[in-house]
Amino acid sequence: MAGAIVGGALANKPLNGGEAWVRLSWVLGLRRLGFDAWFVEQIEGRRCVDESGRPAAFADSVNRSHFEAVVRDFGLEGRAALLCDGGREVAGVGQPDLREAAAEADLLVNISGHLTAAEIVGGPRASVYVDLDPGFTQAWHADPEVPFRLARHDHYATVGLNVGAAGCPIPTAGMEWIPTLPPVLLDEWEPRPPLGPPRFTTVATWRSPSGSLRIGGRDLTLKHHQFRRLLELPERVPAASFEIALDIHPGDAADREALAAHGWRLADPRQAAGTPGAFRDYVLGSAAEFSVAQGVYAETGSGWFSDRSAAYLAAGRPALVQDTGLAEELRDGAGLLTFSDLDAAAAGAERILADRARAGAAARRLAAERLDSDLVLGRLLTAIGVAGG
Repeated sequence: MAGAIVGGALANKPLNGGEAWVRLSWVLGLRRLGFDAWFVEQIEGRRCVDESGRPAAFADSVNRSHFEAVVRDFGLEGRAALLCDGGREVAGVGQPDLREAAAEADLLVNISGHLTAAEIVGGPRASVYVDLDPGFTQAWHADPEVPFRLARHDHYATVGLNVGAAGCPIPTAGMEWIPTLPPVLLDEWEPRPPLGPPRFTTVATWRSPSGSLRIGGRDLTLKHHQFRRLLELPERVPAASFEIALDIHPGDAADREALAAHGWRLADPRQAAGTPGAFRDYVLGSAAEFSVAQGVYAETGSGWFSDRSAAYLAAGRPALVQDTGLAEELRDGAGLLTFSDLDAAAAGAERILADRARAGAAARRLAAERLDSDLVLGRLLTAIGVAGG
């Protein structure tokens, strides 16, 4: 059986069920293809906190408890390790077994380049860096004033489907970027009839922790700038409600008040989506997704495709999302609709509401035909020349 190591941030993003699904889709998707897939994460002790966000010892941290709960719930015990401060403390598989697994592995999937431990990243026979933040990743690497560099990997993949294509100004950093859609585990997202009045939802952080970005002499906007352009949407579509499970700082009280004044509902993201199960229930309890994108994704025409939208589509929930330059075959006008301004957003919402059953069926069909982990990961493995398990 072929072996694979998947590296990514799970404990580093505690109480975030949506982010957990991103990593789970890769490791469990590789398992579906026959790989003996392991999940490995590194964390710095200074980042360990309790549920209130106060500093905590690794053993008592919410980071570790979140990691262990997800590992247990998805059958990864014996195939997962969390290394604190270079391995001075470990949760899960011990380092001798982990080093042996890495040395025997055929593939390293390094999500956002999270893994840096030499004894792990140097073991597998092939490695692929998976970029989830197109624009940020490449621009930071190209900027000598930013303390970020892409580590050497055999291959580089990105969910920015247009990176490297004509017309997309995102620098390639001298690398050939393989476009890939985010994989989704269809059997984990079986649709069910939505209950109650129609509700458009999303899960978001108001201000990007990554900060602003400049590409090609242009200052690019962030997600909160895009939401501000669409404040009037709930008033334009009174037949539905619009809700954001929003992580927003108290210092942004003016934005919170503006959202409420225009009819947006705000939910606590920890309650709505603090675990993978809660996030799935939140998605399935929605009529559709509505979301904007980071300015860098939209304003560069990056072709960024959201892993969150992939989950909504797999759950049979149509997605109404900001246009990032996606190809026509993805924007089917029923399951996945895009907009560039308030008028188009309102029209898209009305189109979904006009025939929710049709939109939901189209969403699930798009996920099955384009986002199924078997297909997405199979294409990527073929592109990098790695045989399946």
